[in-house]
Amino acid sequence: MKYRKFGKLDWKASVLGFGCMRLPLIDDDYSKIDEPEATKMIHYAIDNGINYLDTAYNYHQGNSEVFLGKALQNGYREKVKLATKLLPIEVKQYEDFDKLLNEQLEKLQTDYVDFYLLHGINRRWFPKLRDLGVLKWAEGAIEDGRIKHLGFSFHDELDIFKKIVDSYENWTFCQILYNYMSSEYQAGTLGLKYAAAKGLAVVIMSPLLGSWLAKAPQAVQDIWDTAPVKRTSAEWGLQWLWNQPEVSVVLSGMSTMEVVQENINSAKTSAIGKLTKEELAIINKAREVYHRLREIPCNSCGYCMDCPNGVDIPYNFKLFNEGSMYENVQRARGWYRFMVDGYEGDYHREKGQAVKCTQCRECELKCPQNIAISEWMPIVHQVLGERKSYDDFPKPKQLVPKR
Repeated sequence: MKYRKFGKLDWKASVLGFGCMRLPLIDDDYSKIDEPEATKMIHYAIDNGINYLDTAYNYHQGNSEVFLGKALQNGYREKVKLATKLLPIEVKQYEDFDKLLNEQLEKLQTDYVDFYLLHGINRRWFPKLRDLGVLKWAEGAIEDGRIKHLGFSFHDELDIFKKIVDSYENWTFCQILYNYMSSEYQAGTLGLKYAAAKGLAVVIMSPLLGSWLAKAPQAVQDIWDTAPVKRTSAEWGLQWLWNQPEVSVVLSGMSTMEVVQENINSAKTSAIGKLTKEELAIINKAREVYHRLREIPCNSCGYCMDCPNGVDIPYNFKLFNEGSMYENVQRARGWYRFMVDGYEGDYHREKGQAVKCTQCRECELKCPQNIAISEWMPIVHQVLGERKSYDDFPKPKQLVPKR
């Protein structure tokens, strides 16, 4: 296993961390972890050098922490740093901070967590937690030993990320969504470098875009096949991250022993600056091919927003495109459904599904790509909301809207 310095701490983290959000299941029920198999995977990972485990209050409907508490018995707890997260929606008053942390410690069967994150914070949740006194409370929990280090996981835009980083001088680390297809999304590369320059360790989530990059469509596989060094699609994604000096830990939500073994073997070969100019160019070509596979030529510039009917136009297009690009429409449909069923205040899901479009065409006047947004929106909903095929509809042409 390879290790890297974790921000300003006098400690090195394994470059591969085990994310306990996608553990093996019983009967495809997300709440039912296959504990014997998951325990084998966790023990194998730790025995082979992984020393950073990540979970959260809500993973596996609250059962991930319970499982880890069992799996880390018999000396395994002492071999790892354990990260878990405070779920903002569970906080209604100051006293809830203690209540939630103590519940988590009990589930995890430990007296302390090494790394505690404010989970999924954004322009709404961070001010709420801050105003309730979360930073003062966390300093008290650090003083009494229940928390060793404080950080946050993030889902919002770059300017919000920078403000949160700068709002508190005692952050130890942050966790961001980052991969070669999302280098300009949310915090992105600029956020990665910004946090690292401030001395924060940066933990990467969604390194393979929630598994969308784990298996390449044939057009992208043809690009990988031109490389002098042969790697799987997943390896290309992981090695691109490990190539960057600002990346501290790459989290992988691993569901099978095979994936655990493959990722550990890949981590062992990683290094900062390892990829050649030719290999980085190949990754850029793969990215270009993925973008050419987009159904809708939207680049998420946001000029179409805000929609008077509350439609999150770029996000709807993003899901529709990703379902096609990565040949995984089921996953896109799940995220589309989550725009309605997701928890209150989540940044993207505050805004609406494509079905809310009334074809007023105000957005089309603002779109620099001249996308026929009002014609695409019913198709987006029919594919993602009503589960029809991408091929059921003639594709609208790009056009300058007539008024």
